[in-house]
Amino acid sequence: MFDVLIIGGGVCGTAIARQLSRYNLKLALLEGAADVATGATKANSAIVHGGYAEAHTTLKGRLCYPGRTAFAALNQQLNFGFKPIGSMVLAFEEEQLPKLQTLLENGRQNGLPDLAILNRSQILEKEPGINPAVKYALYCEGAGVCSPFEYAIALAENAVQNGLELFLSTAVTGIEKTIDGFTVTTNTGRSFKSRYVVNAAGLQSGQVSAMVGVDDFTVHPRSGEYILLRKGSGALVNSVLFQMPTKMGKGILVTPTVYGNLLIGPDAIDEQSADRGTHAPRLHAIYTAALQTAPALDITQFLRSFAGVRPVSSTDDFVIGETRVKGFINVAGIQSPGLTASPAIAAMVQDILQQNGLVLTQKPNFNPNRRPTYTPHATLPASELTPLLNLPQGAPGRMLCRCEQIPEAALQDAITRGIPVTTADAVKRRIRAGMGFCGGTFCRPRTAAIMAQQPNITFDPRTDIERDGIKRVTRQQMLDYIEKAP
Repeated sequence: MFDVLIIGGGVCGTAIARQLSRYNLKLALLEGAADVATGATKANSAIVHGGYAEAHTTLKGRLCYPGRTAFAALNQQLNFGFKPIGSMVLAFEEEQLPKLQTLLENGRQNGLPDLAILNRSQILEKEPGINPAVKYALYCEGAGVCSPFEYAIALAENAVQNGLELFLSTAVTGIEKTIDGFTVTTNTGRSFKSRYVVNAAGLQSGQVSAMVGVDDFTVHPRSGEYILLRKGSGALVNSVLFQMPTKMGKGILVTPTVYGNLLIGPDAIDEQSADRGTHAPRLHAIYTAALQTAPALDITQFLRSFAGVRPVSSTDDFVIGETRVKGFINVAGIQSPGLTASPAIAAMVQDILQQNGLVLTQKPNFNPNRRPTYTPHATLPASELTPLLNLPQGAPGRMLCRCEQIPEAALQDAITRGIPVTTADAVKRRIRAGMGFCGGTFCRPRTAAIMAQQPNITFDPRTDIERDGIKRVTRQQMLDYIEKAP
Protein backbone atom coordinates (compact mmCIF):
# COMPACT_ATOMS: atom_id res chain seq x y z
CA MET A 1 0.00 0.00 0.00
CA PHE A 2 1.40 3.35 -1.06
CA ASP A 3 0.60 6.52 0.83
CA VAL A 4 0.40 8.63 -2.35
CA LEU A 5 0.33 7.49 -5.97
CA ILE A 6 0.96 10.16 -8.62
CA ILE A 7 -0.22 9.68 -12.19
CA GLY A 8 1.87 11.54 -14.78
CA GLY A 9 5.59 12.28 -15.14
CA GLY A 10 5.54 15.83 -16.48
CA VAL A 11 6.65 18.94 -14.61
CA CYS A 12 3.68 18.83 -12.23
CA GLY A 13 3.84 15.13 -11.40
CA THR A 14 7.59 15.21 -10.83
CA ALA A 15 7.40 18.45 -8.83
CA ILE A 16 4.76 16.91 -6.57
CA ALA A 17 6.82 13.74 -6.21
CA ARG A 18 9.94 15.66 -5.27
CA GLN A 19 8.00 17.85 -2.81
CA LEU A 20 6.52 14.82 -1.04
CA SER A 21 9.77 12.82 -1.08
CA ARG A 22 11.06 14.96 1.80
CA TYR A 23 8.61 13.18 4.12
CA ASN A 24 8.37 9.65 5.51
CA LEU A 25 5.90 8.45 2.90
CA LYS A 26 5.69 5.48 0.55
CA LEU A 27 5.38 7.15 -2.88
CA ALA A 28 4.84 5.93 -6.41
CA LEU A 29 4.70 7.74 -9.75
CA LEU A 30 3.17 6.05 -12.80
CA GLU A 31 4.06 7.32 -16.29
CA GLY A 32 2.61 5.79 -19.45
CA ALA A 33 5.59 6.70 -21.64
CA ALA A 34 9.08 5.19 -21.58
CA ASP A 35 10.50 8.29 -19.88
CA VAL A 36 9.45 11.26 -17.82
CA ALA A 37 8.98 14.66 -19.51
CA THR A 38 7.64 13.31 -22.81
CA GLY A 39 4.35 15.23 -23.07
CA ALA A 40 3.76 18.98 -22.88
CA THR A 41 6.91 19.22 -20.74
CA LYS A 42 9.28 18.38 -23.59
CA ALA A 43 7.82 20.78 -26.17
CA ASN A 44 6.96 24.26 -24.94
CA SER A 45 8.36 27.78 -24.82
CA ALA A 46 10.71 27.00 -21.91
CA ILE A 47 9.77 30.34 -20.32
CA VAL A 48 9.69 30.99 -16.58
CA HIS A 49 6.93 33.57 -16.84
CA GLY A 50 6.69 36.76 -14.83
CA GLY A 51 3.16 36.31 -13.53
CA TYR A 52 1.37 39.36 -14.93
CA ALA A 53 -0.66 37.83 -17.78
CA GLU A 54 -3.23 35.75 -15.88
CA ALA A 55 -5.95 37.34 -13.76
CA HIS A 56 -5.62 37.20 -9.97
CA THR A 57 -9.08 35.62 -9.86
CA THR A 58 -7.66 32.48 -11.48
CA LEU A 59 -5.41 29.76 -10.09
CA LYS A 60 -3.11 30.42 -13.04
CA GLY A 61 -2.73 34.01 -11.89
CA ARG A 62 -2.24 33.26 -8.22
CA LEU A 63 0.27 30.42 -8.63
CA CYS A 64 2.53 31.79 -11.37
CA TYR A 65 4.57 34.33 -9.39
CA PRO A 66 5.11 32.11 -6.30
CA GLY A 67 6.26 29.37 -8.67
CA ARG A 68 8.60 31.73 -10.49
CA THR A 69 10.31 32.88 -7.30
CA ALA A 70 11.21 29.25 -6.45
CA PHE A 71 13.24 28.60 -9.61
CA ALA A 72 16.55 30.16 -8.57
CA ALA A 73 16.81 28.05 -5.41
CA LEU A 74 15.60 24.92 -7.21
CA ASN A 75 18.23 25.39 -9.89
CA GLN A 76 20.95 25.75 -7.26
CA GLN A 77 19.85 22.43 -5.77
CA LEU A 78 19.00 20.47 -8.93
CA ASN A 79 21.21 21.95 -11.69
CA PHE A 80 18.73 21.85 -14.58
CA GLY A 81 19.46 25.22 -16.19
CA PHE A 82 17.66 28.50 -15.38
CA LYS A 83 18.55 32.02 -16.47
CA PRO A 84 16.57 35.06 -15.20
CA ILE A 85 17.09 37.16 -18.33
CA GLY A 86 13.91 39.25 -18.04
CA SER A 87 10.99 39.58 -20.43
CA MET A 88 9.22 42.30 -22.41
CA VAL A 89 5.74 42.58 -23.85
CA LEU A 90 6.13 44.86 -26.85
CA ALA A 91 3.72 47.52 -28.10
CA PHE A 92 4.15 48.86 -31.62
CA GLU A 93 1.06 51.09 -31.58
CA GLU A 94 0.21 53.99 -29.28
CA GLU A 95 -3.23 52.43 -28.80
CA GLN A 96 -1.64 49.39 -27.14
CA LEU A 97 -0.27 51.33 -24.16
CA PRO A 98 -3.48 50.96 -22.07
CA LYS A 99 -3.24 47.18 -22.51
CA LEU A 100 0.31 47.24 -21.13
CA GLN A 101 -0.89 49.32 -18.21
CA THR A 102 -3.64 46.77 -17.56
CA LEU A 103 -1.06 43.97 -17.55
CA LEU A 104 1.10 46.02 -15.18
CA GLU A 105 -1.75 46.50 -12.72
CA ASN A 106 -2.73 42.85 -12.95
CA GLY A 107 0.87 41.84 -12.25
CA ARG A 108 0.94 44.03 -9.18
CA GLN A 109 -2.28 42.40 -7.99
CA ASN A 110 -0.50 39.07 -8.40
CA GLY A 111 2.31 40.31 -6.14
CA LEU A 112 5.01 41.15 -8.70
CA PRO A 113 7.49 43.81 -7.49
CA ASP A 114 9.65 43.92 -10.64
CA LEU A 115 7.46 45.41 -13.39
CA ALA A 116 7.92 48.63 -15.32
CA ILE A 117 6.73 50.17 -18.57
CA LEU A 118 9.70 51.20 -20.73
CA ASN A 119 9.76 53.78 -23.50
CA ARG A 120 11.44 53.32 -26.88
CA SER A 121 14.90 54.53 -25.87
CA GLN A 122 14.91 52.36 -22.74
CA ILE A 123 13.88 49.33 -24.79
CA LEU A 124 16.54 49.85 -27.45
CA GLU A 125 19.20 50.28 -24.81
CA LYS A 126 18.41 46.79 -23.53
CA GLU A 127 17.55 45.28 -26.91
CA PRO A 128 19.45 46.95 -29.77
CA GLY A 129 18.36 44.20 -32.19
CA ILE A 130 14.67 44.90 -31.75
CA ASN A 131 12.41 46.52 -34.34
CA PRO A 132 13.06 50.27 -33.92
CA ALA A 133 9.35 50.92 -34.53
CA VAL A 134 8.64 49.73 -30.98
CA LYS A 135 6.99 52.33 -28.76
CA TYR A 136 6.55 50.75 -25.32
CA ALA A 137 7.22 47.53 -23.44
CA LEU A 138 6.14 45.97 -20.18
CA TYR A 139 9.42 44.80 -18.63
CA CYS A 140 9.60 42.04 -16.02
CA GLU A 141 13.09 41.74 -14.56
CA GLY A 142 12.75 38.31 -12.92
CA ALA A 143 11.26 36.32 -15.80
CA GLY A 144 13.59 33.93 -17.56
CA VAL A 145 14.25 30.74 -19.45
CA CYS A 146 15.00 27.18 -18.41
CA SER A 147 15.35 23.69 -19.86
CA PRO A 148 11.91 22.25 -19.09
CA PHE A 149 12.58 18.59 -19.76
CA GLU A 150 15.85 18.74 -17.81
CA TYR A 151 13.88 20.37 -14.98
CA ALA A 152 11.41 17.48 -14.84
CA ILE A 153 14.19 14.90 -15.13
CA ALA A 154 16.07 16.59 -12.28
CA LEU A 155 12.94 16.59 -10.09
CA ALA A 156 12.33 12.91 -10.83
CA GLU A 157 15.95 11.90 -10.22
CA ASN A 158 16.00 13.70 -6.89
CA ALA A 159 12.66 12.20 -5.85
CA VAL A 160 13.91 8.70 -6.74
CA GLN A 161 17.08 9.39 -4.76
CA ASN A 162 14.82 10.21 -1.81
CA GLY A 163 12.68 7.09 -2.05
CA LEU A 164 10.12 7.57 -4.83
CA GLU A 165 9.25 4.39 -6.75
CA LEU A 166 9.01 5.30 -10.45
CA PHE A 167 7.16 3.07 -12.92
CA LEU A 168 7.65 3.94 -16.61
CA SER A 169 5.68 2.51 -19.55
CA THR A 170 2.87 2.05 -17.02
CA ALA A 171 -0.38 3.58 -18.22
CA VAL A 172 -3.41 3.72 -15.95
CA THR A 173 -6.41 1.76 -17.28
CA GLY A 174 -8.75 1.95 -14.30
CA ILE A 175 -9.20 3.28 -10.76
CA GLU A 176 -11.43 1.70 -8.13
CA LYS A 177 -12.32 3.39 -4.84
CA THR A 178 -11.85 1.06 -1.90
CA ILE A 179 -12.49 1.32 1.83
CA ASP A 180 -8.90 2.27 2.62
CA GLY A 181 -8.00 4.13 -0.58
CA PHE A 182 -7.78 3.13 -4.24
CA THR A 183 -6.78 0.27 -6.50
CA VAL A 184 -5.19 1.52 -9.72
CA THR A 185 -4.94 -0.93 -12.63
CA THR A 186 -2.43 -0.51 -15.46
CA ASN A 187 -1.57 -1.75 -18.93
CA THR A 188 1.22 -3.90 -17.50
CA GLY A 189 -1.22 -6.14 -15.64
CA ARG A 190 0.03 -4.86 -12.32
CA SER A 191 -2.30 -3.04 -9.95
CA PHE A 192 -1.32 -0.56 -7.26
CA LYS A 193 -3.00 0.20 -3.95
CA SER A 194 -2.71 3.69 -2.47
CA ARG A 195 -4.37 5.76 0.23
CA TYR A 196 -4.34 8.88 -1.99
CA VAL A 197 -4.15 9.39 -5.75
CA VAL A 198 -2.94 12.58 -7.45
CA ASN A 199 -3.99 12.92 -11.09
CA ALA A 200 -1.36 14.92 -12.98
CA ALA A 201 -1.84 13.12 -16.28
CA GLY A 202 -1.67 16.09 -18.65
CA LEU A 203 -3.75 15.55 -21.79
CA GLN A 204 -5.21 12.41 -20.22
CA SER A 205 -6.12 14.09 -16.92
CA GLY A 206 -9.78 14.48 -17.87
CA GLN A 207 -10.02 10.79 -18.76
CA VAL A 208 -8.25 9.74 -15.57
CA SER A 209 -10.60 11.90 -13.49
CA ALA A 210 -13.59 10.30 -15.20
CA MET A 211 -12.32 6.87 -14.04
CA VAL A 212 -13.49 7.77 -10.53
CA GLY A 213 -16.70 9.39 -11.78
CA VAL A 214 -15.50 13.00 -11.66
CA ASP A 215 -16.36 14.29 -15.13
CA ASP A 216 -17.36 17.90 -14.50
CA PHE A 217 -14.60 19.18 -16.79
CA THR A 218 -12.88 18.07 -19.98
CA VAL A 219 -9.37 18.57 -21.33
CA HIS A 220 -8.66 19.24 -24.99
CA PRO A 221 -5.38 19.68 -26.88
CA ARG A 222 -4.17 23.08 -28.10
CA SER A 223 -1.21 22.79 -30.43
CA GLY A 224 1.54 25.33 -30.90
CA GLU A 225 4.33 25.13 -33.46
CA TYR A 226 7.87 26.45 -33.05
CA ILE A 227 11.01 27.15 -35.02
CA LEU A 228 14.37 26.58 -33.33
CA LEU A 229 17.45 28.25 -34.81
CA ARG A 230 21.05 27.11 -34.47
CA LYS A 231 23.17 27.55 -31.37
CA GLY A 232 24.62 31.06 -31.28
CA SER A 233 21.55 32.62 -32.92
CA GLY A 234 20.18 33.52 -29.47
CA ALA A 235 22.66 36.39 -29.29
CA LEU A 236 20.25 38.40 -31.46
CA VAL A 237 18.18 39.27 -28.36
CA ASN A 238 18.91 39.48 -24.66
CA SER A 239 15.55 38.74 -23.09
CA VAL A 240 12.23 37.01 -23.73
CA LEU A 241 10.29 39.17 -26.20
CA PHE A 242 6.52 38.81 -26.42
CA GLN A 243 4.04 40.48 -28.71
CA MET A 244 0.66 41.48 -27.35
CA PRO A 245 -1.23 38.50 -25.87
CA THR A 246 -4.57 37.23 -27.17
CA LYS A 247 -7.28 35.08 -25.61
CA MET A 248 -5.51 32.02 -27.07
CA GLY A 249 -2.15 32.69 -25.47
CA LYS A 250 0.77 35.02 -24.97
CA GLY A 251 1.40 35.61 -28.65
CA ILE A 252 4.45 34.94 -30.82
CA LEU A 253 7.67 35.18 -28.82
CA VAL A 254 11.31 35.53 -29.75
CA THR A 255 13.66 34.27 -27.07
CA PRO A 256 17.13 32.91 -26.51
CA THR A 257 17.31 29.46 -24.94
CA VAL A 258 19.54 28.49 -22.04
CA TYR A 259 21.90 26.92 -24.59
CA GLY A 260 22.14 29.94 -26.91
CA ASN A 261 19.67 28.95 -29.62
CA LEU A 262 16.86 31.28 -30.74
CA LEU A 263 13.30 30.04 -30.36
CA ILE A 264 10.29 31.60 -32.10
CA GLY A 265 6.62 30.71 -31.75
CA PRO A 266 4.17 29.35 -30.86
CA ASP A 267 0.90 29.79 -32.63
CA ALA A 268 -2.18 28.32 -30.93
CA ILE A 269 -4.83 26.12 -32.52
CA ASP A 270 -7.43 24.07 -30.66
CA GLU A 271 -7.36 20.50 -31.96
CA GLN A 272 -9.55 17.42 -31.81
CA SER A 273 -6.49 15.22 -31.33
CA ALA A 274 -2.89 15.77 -30.28
CA ASP A 275 -1.14 16.65 -33.54
CA ARG A 276 2.60 16.94 -32.90
CA GLY A 277 3.54 17.41 -36.54
CA THR A 278 4.54 20.76 -38.03
CA HIS A 279 3.21 22.49 -41.12
CA ALA A 280 4.95 24.94 -43.45
CA PRO A 281 2.05 27.47 -43.66
CA ARG A 282 1.84 27.73 -39.87
CA LEU A 283 5.60 28.02 -39.48
CA HIS A 284 5.74 30.69 -42.19
CA ALA A 285 3.10 32.72 -40.35
CA ILE A 286 5.12 32.40 -37.13
CA TYR A 287 8.32 33.48 -38.88
CA THR A 288 6.58 36.46 -40.51
CA ALA A 289 5.12 37.58 -37.19
CA ALA A 290 8.49 37.18 -35.44
CA LEU A 291 10.12 39.50 -37.98
CA GLN A 292 8.05 42.33 -36.53
CA THR A 293 9.93 41.81 -33.25
CA ALA A 294 13.40 41.11 -34.64
CA PRO A 295 13.83 42.12 -38.31
CA ALA A 296 17.36 40.68 -38.42
CA LEU A 297 16.09 37.18 -37.66
CA ASP A 298 17.90 34.83 -40.07
CA ILE A 299 15.74 31.89 -41.15
CA THR A 300 18.73 30.22 -42.83
CA GLN A 301 19.85 29.40 -39.27
CA PHE A 302 16.83 27.06 -39.06
CA LEU A 303 17.73 23.97 -37.02
CA ARG A 304 14.41 22.20 -36.60
CA SER A 305 10.69 22.69 -36.11
CA PHE A 306 8.57 21.07 -33.44
CA ALA A 307 5.07 21.23 -31.99
CA GLY A 308 3.87 21.22 -28.41
CA VAL A 309 0.39 20.31 -27.23
CA ARG A 310 -1.08 22.08 -24.22
CA PRO A 311 -3.81 20.44 -22.09
CA VAL A 312 -6.55 23.07 -21.90
CA SER A 313 -9.45 22.49 -19.53
CA SER A 314 -13.04 23.43 -20.28
CA THR A 315 -12.80 25.80 -17.30
CA ASP A 316 -9.89 27.64 -18.99
CA ASP A 317 -8.04 27.46 -15.69
CA PHE A 318 -6.02 24.99 -13.70
CA VAL A 319 -8.19 22.32 -12.06
CA ILE A 320 -6.51 21.61 -8.72
CA GLY A 321 -8.15 20.20 -5.61
CA GLU A 322 -9.59 17.20 -3.83
CA THR A 323 -12.64 15.91 -5.67
CA ARG A 324 -15.91 14.62 -4.26
CA VAL A 325 -14.19 11.22 -4.23
CA LYS A 326 -12.27 11.53 -0.98
CA GLY A 327 -8.54 11.09 -1.40
CA PHE A 328 -8.52 11.69 -5.17
CA ILE A 329 -6.83 14.99 -6.07
CA ASN A 330 -6.93 16.50 -9.54
CA VAL A 331 -4.06 18.50 -11.01
CA ALA A 332 -5.54 18.94 -14.47
CA GLY A 333 -5.71 21.44 -17.32
CA ILE A 334 -2.19 22.62 -16.59
CA GLN A 335 -1.47 24.79 -19.60
CA SER A 336 0.74 27.90 -19.59
CA PRO A 337 2.06 29.02 -17.12
CA GLY A 338 2.10 25.48 -15.73
CA LEU A 339 5.86 25.08 -15.99
CA THR A 340 6.41 28.29 -14.01
CA ALA A 341 3.69 27.50 -11.49
CA SER A 342 4.79 23.89 -10.90
CA PRO A 343 6.68 24.51 -7.61
CA ALA A 344 3.65 26.36 -6.22
CA ILE A 345 1.31 23.65 -7.54
CA ALA A 346 3.38 21.03 -5.71
CA ALA A 347 3.18 23.02 -2.46
CA MET A 348 -0.58 23.44 -2.93
CA VAL A 349 -1.06 19.69 -3.43
CA GLN A 350 0.97 18.99 -0.29
CA ASP A 351 -1.33 21.31 1.66
CA ILE A 352 -4.43 19.63 0.23
CA LEU A 353 -3.15 16.18 1.20
CA GLN A 354 -2.23 17.33 4.70
CA GLN A 355 -5.62 18.97 5.21
CA ASN A 356 -7.23 15.68 4.22
CA GLY A 357 -5.41 13.56 6.76
CA LEU A 358 -1.99 12.74 5.32
CA VAL A 359 0.57 12.89 8.13
CA LEU A 360 3.83 14.55 6.99
CA THR A 361 6.92 13.72 9.02
CA GLN A 362 10.15 15.23 7.71
CA LYS A 363 12.88 12.76 6.73
CA PRO A 364 16.07 13.49 8.63
CA ASN A 365 18.12 12.25 5.68
CA PHE A 366 16.31 14.08 2.86
CA ASN A 367 18.85 15.24 0.28
CA PRO A 368 17.63 18.23 -1.75
CA ASN A 369 20.62 18.24 -4.08
CA ARG A 370 21.23 16.63 -7.46
CA ARG A 371 24.65 16.79 -9.03
CA PRO A 372 25.03 18.45 -12.47
CA THR A 373 25.02 16.22 -15.53
CA TYR A 374 28.17 17.65 -17.12
CA THR A 375 29.91 21.00 -17.31
CA PRO A 376 29.66 22.69 -20.74
CA HIS A 377 33.03 23.81 -22.04
CA ALA A 378 34.23 26.35 -24.55
CA THR A 379 33.69 25.09 -28.11
CA LEU A 380 36.74 23.15 -29.21
CA PRO A 381 38.29 23.82 -32.63
CA ALA A 382 38.32 20.94 -35.10
CA SER A 383 42.02 20.34 -34.52
CA GLU A 384 41.29 19.50 -30.86
CA LEU A 385 37.86 17.93 -31.32
CA THR A 386 38.67 15.40 -34.05
CA PRO A 387 41.22 13.37 -32.06
CA LEU A 388 38.73 13.06 -29.19
CA LEU A 389 35.98 11.89 -31.57
CA ASN A 390 38.32 9.25 -33.01
CA LEU A 391 39.22 7.66 -29.67
CA PRO A 392 37.95 4.10 -29.26
CA GLN A 393 34.73 3.48 -27.37
CA GLY A 394 35.30 3.60 -23.63
CA ALA A 395 38.57 5.52 -23.85
CA PRO A 396 38.99 8.35 -21.32
CA GLY A 397 38.17 11.71 -22.89
CA ARG A 398 36.32 10.26 -25.89
CA MET A 399 33.82 12.70 -27.40
CA LEU A 400 30.40 11.19 -28.17
CA CYS A 401 28.58 14.01 -29.95
CA ARG A 402 30.27 16.14 -32.60
CA CYS A 403 27.79 19.03 -32.89
CA GLU A 404 27.15 19.64 -29.20
CA GLN A 405 30.57 18.30 -28.14
CA ILE A 406 29.24 15.95 -25.46
CA PRO A 407 31.73 13.52 -23.87
CA GLU A 408 30.97 9.82 -23.65
CA ALA A 409 31.41 10.12 -19.88
CA ALA A 410 28.19 12.22 -19.78
CA LEU A 411 26.22 9.29 -21.19
CA GLN A 412 27.84 6.86 -18.78
CA ASP A 413 26.82 9.19 -15.94
CA ALA A 414 23.24 9.62 -17.20
CA ILE A 415 22.47 5.91 -17.00
CA THR A 416 23.47 5.72 -13.33
CA ARG A 417 20.97 8.26 -11.99
CA GLY A 418 18.06 6.01 -11.03
CA ILE A 419 15.80 6.42 -14.07
CA PRO A 420 16.01 3.91 -16.95
CA VAL A 421 17.33 5.54 -20.16
CA THR A 422 15.94 3.43 -22.99
CA THR A 423 15.47 5.64 -26.09
CA ALA A 424 17.53 7.96 -28.27
CA ASP A 425 15.43 10.94 -27.19
CA ALA A 426 15.79 10.00 -23.52
CA VAL A 427 19.55 10.39 -24.05
CA LYS A 428 19.02 13.66 -25.91
CA ARG A 429 16.89 15.12 -23.12
CA ARG A 430 19.57 14.37 -20.55
CA ILE A 431 22.86 15.26 -22.22
CA ARG A 432 21.88 16.97 -25.55
CA ALA A 433 23.59 14.38 -27.73
CA GLY A 434 21.57 14.62 -30.95
CA MET A 435 20.44 18.22 -30.41
CA GLY A 436 22.87 19.69 -32.93
CA PHE A 437 22.86 20.48 -36.62
CA CYS A 438 23.22 16.89 -37.86
CA GLY A 439 20.17 15.78 -35.85
CA GLY A 440 22.01 12.84 -34.34
CA THR A 441 23.18 11.16 -37.52
CA PHE A 442 26.73 11.14 -36.13
CA CYS A 443 26.22 10.38 -32.45
CA ARG A 444 23.11 8.19 -32.47
CA PRO A 445 24.90 5.05 -33.76
CA ARG A 446 27.67 5.68 -31.24
CA THR A 447 25.11 6.04 -28.47
CA ALA A 448 23.30 2.86 -29.54
CA ALA A 449 26.59 0.92 -29.50
CA ILE A 450 27.28 1.99 -25.92
CA MET A 451 23.73 1.30 -24.77
CA ALA A 452 23.77 -2.17 -26.35
CA GLN A 453 26.42 -3.14 -23.81
CA GLN A 454 24.38 -2.03 -20.79
CA PRO A 455 22.87 -4.87 -18.75
CA ASN A 456 19.10 -5.02 -18.28
CA ILE A 457 18.39 -2.26 -20.85
CA THR A 458 16.56 -2.70 -24.15
CA PHE A 459 17.48 0.41 -26.08
CA ASP A 460 15.40 1.89 -28.91
CA PRO A 461 17.70 3.91 -31.21
CA ARG A 462 14.78 5.63 -32.96
CA THR A 463 13.72 9.16 -32.12
CA ASP A 464 10.24 9.74 -30.74
CA ILE A 465 9.00 11.18 -34.04
CA GLU A 466 10.39 8.22 -35.99
CA ARG A 467 8.69 5.78 -33.66
CA ASP A 468 5.38 7.65 -33.74
CA GLY A 469 5.43 8.55 -37.44
CA ILE A 470 5.30 12.32 -36.81
CA LYS A 471 6.07 14.57 -39.79
CA ARG A 472 8.03 17.76 -39.17
CA VAL A 473 8.99 20.46 -41.63
CA THR A 474 12.71 20.35 -42.36
CA ARG A 475 15.08 23.24 -42.93
CA GLN A 476 15.07 22.82 -46.70
CA GLN A 477 11.29 22.48 -46.85
CA MET A 478 10.96 25.68 -44.82
CA LEU A 479 13.36 27.62 -47.03
CA ASP A 480 11.65 26.36 -50.19
CA TYR A 481 8.24 27.36 -48.85
CA ILE A 482 9.41 30.86 -47.92
CA GLU A 483 10.97 31.35 -51.35
CA LYS A 484 7.69 30.50 -53.08
CA ALA A 485 5.41 32.33 -50.61
CA PRO A 486 3.80 35.53 -51.91
